[in-house]
Amino acid sequence: MNILQTISVRKTESQKQLAVLVDPDKADDKHLKQLGKLAADHKVDYFFVGGSLLVNNGLDSCIRLLKEQSGVPVILFPGNTLQMSYHADAILFLSLISGRNAEMLIGRHVVAAPYLKLSNVEVIGTGYMLIESGRPTAVSYMSNSVPIPSDKDDIAVCTAMAGEMLGLKLIFMDAGSGAGTPVSASMVKNVSQSIEIPLIVGGGINTPELAQATAIAGADVIVIGNAVEKDPAVIAEIASAIKN
Repeated sequence: MNILQTISVRKTESQKQLAVLVDPDKADDKHLKQLGKLAADHKVDYFFVGGSLLVNNGLDSCIRLLKEQSGVPVILFPGNTLQMSYHADAILFLSLISGRNAEMLIGRHVVAAPYLKLSNVEVIGTGYMLIESGRPTAVSYMSNSVPIPSDKDDIAVCTAMAGEMLGLKLIFMDAGSGAGTPVSASMVKNVSQSIEIPLIVGGGINTPELAQATAIAGADVIVIGNAVEKDPAVIAEIASAIKN
């Protein structure tokens, strides 16, 4: 099975999945090796690799090291068209459906498409929804877009349904890196119940309790990032909370 099929099958089997988000700019080799070992030991499902702005040329080496240390599939979570690598297993081809910035809806995708067509990287069309989190985030600034208000479940539901109807394969609701508050359980539940495709949720999920509540509400894939940067050991705690 390819990665999209794996995510979809696990959804149908009610198996909650865990992705660890890695920013290559913030991780040295020692940290990456530690993450790889923890991911292998605690059955992390995926690594998401990328960031709003990469300033170092460490993307390829980051991906190779994570795969060597863990055997866990690595999926690109690109902040722009420069964040491409043939070493990744797949890419979330993100269309920012919560915003009205045409460059993030389709513009940059046109630039990236020829590169991806020539690669062996699995391309997964993903509806990306930025949710207001109580503070400005890097992704809202870099994307020049306004997030969906955190208390407007109806807007999130209609946006996700539209993304599914447009043929996107995944929906990713994200409060953003360094989020003040995560996406609410209410919004996760309502969106999950309104679509058939898998739902990914990230941003501000920094405790096992939050991860478990988000999974119970209906998220199929939980994404953790900042919490892991501060304390990699939280991988074990969150994996146990959502998988048991």
